[in-house]
Amino acid sequence: MKRLAQSLLLPIQRSEQWIETLLFHHRPWVLSLFVLVTLVLGWQAVQIRPDASFVKMIPASHPYVENYLTYQNDLSGLGNSVRVAVATQGEDIFNTEYQDVLRQVTDELFFIPGVDRSALQSIWTPNVRWTEVTERGFVGGPVIPPDYDGSAESLEQLRINVLRSGQVGRLVANDFRSAIIEVPLLDFDPETGERLDYNAFSERLETLVRDAYQSDDISIHITGFAKIIGDLIDGAKQVALFFALAILITLVLLYLYSRSINGTLIPLACSLIAVIWQLGLLNALGYGIDPYSMLVPFLVFAIAVSHGVQIVNSIRLESLHDPDKWHAARSAFRLLYIPGLTALVSDGIGFFTLMVIDIQVIQELAVAASLGVAVIILTNLLLLPLLMSYLGVGERAIRHAQMQSDQGGEHWRALTWFATRKGASTALIVALMLVVVGAYAARDLQIGDLDKGAPELRADSRYNLDNNFVTTNYSTSSDVFVVMAVTEPEQCSHFNTLSSVERFQHHMQSVPGVQSSISLADLSKRITAGLNEGNPKWRALSRNQFVINASLAYVPGGLMNANCSLLPVILFLDDHKADTLNRVSQEVELFATNYNSETLRFELAAGNSGFEAATNQVIARAQYEMLAWVYGVVSLLCLLTFRSFKTVLCIILPLALTSLLCQALMAVMGIGVKVATLPVIALGVGIGVDYGIYIYSRLSNYLSQGMKLTDAYFETLRTTGKPVAFTGLTLAIGVVLWVFSPIKFQADMGILLTFMFLWNMLGALILLPALTAFLKPHPELTSSPDLFDEEGK
Repeated sequence: MKRLAQSLLLPIQRSEQWIETLLFHHRPWVLSLFVLVTLVLGWQAVQIRPDASFVKMIPASHPYVENYLTYQNDLSGLGNSVRVAVATQGEDIFNTEYQDVLRQVTDELFFIPGVDRSALQSIWTPNVRWTEVTERGFVGGPVIPPDYDGSAESLEQLRINVLRSGQVGRLVANDFRSAIIEVPLLDFDPETGERLDYNAFSERLETLVRDAYQSDDISIHITGFAKIIGDLIDGAKQVALFFALAILITLVLLYLYSRSINGTLIPLACSLIAVIWQLGLLNALGYGIDPYSMLVPFLVFAIAVSHGVQIVNSIRLESLHDPDKWHAARSAFRLLYIPGLTALVSDGIGFFTLMVIDIQVIQELAVAASLGVAVIILTNLLLLPLLMSYLGVGERAIRHAQMQSDQGGEHWRALTWFATRKGASTALIVALMLVVVGAYAARDLQIGDLDKGAPELRADSRYNLDNNFVTTNYSTSSDVFVVMAVTEPEQCSHFNTLSSVERFQHHMQSVPGVQSSISLADLSKRITAGLNEGNPKWRALSRNQFVINASLAYVPGGLMNANCSLLPVILFLDDHKADTLNRVSQEVELFATNYNSETLRFELAAGNSGFEAATNQVIARAQYEMLAWVYGVVSLLCLLTFRSFKTVLCIILPLALTSLLCQALMAVMGIGVKVATLPVIALGVGIGVDYGIYIYSRLSNYLSQGMKLTDAYFETLRTTGKPVAFTGLTLAIGVVLWVFSPIKFQADMGILLTFMFLWNMLGALILLPALTAFLKPHPELTSSPDLFDEEGK
């Protein structure tokens, strides 16, 4: 194992030598190259735009989604859509003023780019019709009378048509005080041919509809995926404010820590350059920033600051022995190159393991985070010491470091107790107790959303208030689960098919969480009763195929496809909570297993709730696979670097405890594992491993000099432990401000990241030395003479 590690590490050791020579012997040329690249990528970064897509949010290779994509053209209006409710403050909607507004809003929505105009539905569109049985047979027509002129007579006729249309509870509220416009969306903008810009679409809804038509007498309520994304992007603009506050806090605390203007501004500048490079590369590669990856630039900044503090601290300490700026910077680079590179490579590969999750938005987040870490290697591991070799930390910072050295740092002595056998035993017993408590609490961790509406937004947000209005006033909720009944061509209207669909509907309507359902079978029964003078005894499926064919002479769009091989069964759910979706999915799959045949198959799933069910299943399978990859990669790199399984345990076990406690915290706070929250665990591991690698690399250096563990750890605390503690506290203070964000999932991320920053820091400072003392690695395993010689190289 040792020979394998040496052979794998040899290229890294050689790269250290030639990079050091290149960096410090050709400084003007290297610095000029950095400036040029920063200008080019800065120009790219300012062009990056918000980027969100409905397709990116769903697992494209999941069987549910594959089924939907197979029949996508036959399921118009049952995929990505927006619902606009126009409500009146008056007695009801049957007045001229309200109907004028509803007509204008319908027309306005019809012409917005990205709307599937053929499937748009409103009582003002010709595809919404009424039917009636008379002594002469069936009569019918569009809900809006052809001779509508706003008179009392035409309004009364409109009222009658609405009642006869069967749209009460669907397009017209149960209390007749509002009406809905169903707005199916295309995946692309037909004017540009590019992917639909949800931010621009949401802004059009606000300016062209809500702002234009909302008044004291009319209120507008908008729900749907596009509006959620639009509100998230709108709220994300405040992320810049929190980012600025984090920079300001870091600036103040870093100066108080280093007492050096150069040691404050240069690490911050290099960290911001890393963010600029990351955004520039993303734009150059064709990526944008979506609401779920908007926090990645801050994480890149946080990781960069963490490494920058270590480098500045090392330069400050080296300056005590050699005040020459060039020598101090070069010695610090030599000391931190391998542990810093190991930590950053671990971060980058760990983040890249998010690619195992088959959801495009998470895969793009993995690319963004990995790119960010890759550029930190250049901006903070190379550029920062290069700049410091010109400017240095300053005399005041050196005097401050000398004063601290003279004082001996005895306040750190207390922590060395955890490097003794007794202290280590105490720490490990507490850690085991936390494992038990965390494992017990984490049992309640759920997959998916745990709240109604849009959990990414606050409960009192405008979107969730709009969603509550719709669910309160309509019989059909906005949570739609579509099951596809697939037959041979021209067989969807056969009696056996319709009777099986009817049986399926009866079964599903008894499932808790299912409000109601609708299918071609319902239409056939209603028309059959109408053909028989409206007698309710005839409201059933006829065994006579000619009667069924007559009942389906006119079928509204969305209930069957053109060649009669597909009929969707639309289930309206109470909500899209994880329990509801899991229960409905299991019942549908159970029914399909029992009743699918060669002539009829029930396939899942479409509708917003169907897609969420698929997403939840992918996340449930992938979350532990992702963690296995993250910890596997990080462990392997630590093993190659330190060549000791015991050392790997010392670094990894504190991170594992933090991950477990984070899951427990999510369960206690009612935060489900979903697209918005799943990556945070991997990101927390990536940031936390840096602390352990830096501390153990310095501890290993002192142990290789023959020091006892307690003495070696005391010296480690005086040199590396202090910047680790400072970084953890600074980053925690920066992200804890996110709790005030109007975006709930950002507030949740702020709490989770604060927790992980602090616990990773405590794990590195307390549990790592305790594990080292308990495991008692042999000297040849704790020392790494080929990596760290007597000069710290």
